[in-house]
Amino acid sequence: MTDLLDSLLADLKAEGDLLWNAVAGLDEAGWRMPTPADGWDVATQVAHLLWTDEAATAAATDKEAWDALVLRAMEDPTGFVDQQAHEVARLSPTALLARWGAARAALVAALRGLPAGEKMPWFGPPMSPASMATARFMETWAHSLDVYAALGVEPDALEDRQSDRIRHVAHLGVRTRDFAFGVHQLPAPAEEFRIELKAPSGETWTWGPEDAAQTVTGSAYDFCLLVTQRVHRDDTDLLATGADADRWLDIAQAFAGPPGGGREAVGSGG
Repeated sequence: MTDLLDSLLADLKAEGDLLWNAVAGLDEAGWRMPTPADGWDVATQVAHLLWTDEAATAAATDKEAWDALVLRAMEDPTGFVDQQAHEVARLSPTALLARWGAARAALVAALRGLPAGEKMPWFGPPMSPASMATARFMETWAHSLDVYAALGVEPDALEDRQSDRIRHVAHLGVRTRDFAFGVHQLPAPAEEFRIELKAPSGETWTWGPEDAAQTVTGSAYDFCLLVTQRVHRDDTDLLATGADADRWLDIAQAFAGPPGGGREAVGSGG
């Protein structure tokens, strides 16, 4: 577990550093640039990441603080997290960066400090340190994409944007298949799917039995965009065989909470 956690935390740091480098030199106008997420500017995206890091640290280290946070969240289950992001985003750029830096470091210490085999409470099922690190990587990667889009950062300026680190996101996307059906009040498929995705390095990543009747194939990067709802399915190269697999690509989400709104297809006119 230590080796796995070390690897996950190293990848989380690398992804966070990319975003840090993109925003650290921004002026106030840069922080207030709107992103593809409706109503969220650059500051809100970073504020969401730092607030969630702080929440995870509390869950791992401070039962009293965590219990108080859960009680507050219960007052507005569908809006609480977004509200916190908008509130924290009011900080000055200097204060926002300082708080995010502290939150990143505190989360690493908290996850390393959990005793072996112990899980931490969360808004859904309890999570192991490795599972939390994976979830934090997924969110950091996804919200970073929105920031890069807002700032007009070109892919060639982010050579790691499509690195094989995204396997963490792909794995989480596969594992949350039944959750995606559940939040849409649909029965989970009875059978496993075969998932075959082409990694940025050219390697093929696979999940599920080779003889599965239902399959999903295509680009791992497109799959990661889809399960984080950063792209419309029509704008990916993903192919599904089977009715349930096809339905999954319409509703997939690797993040907790209610169904996301997704993104409109390019050229949809919306």
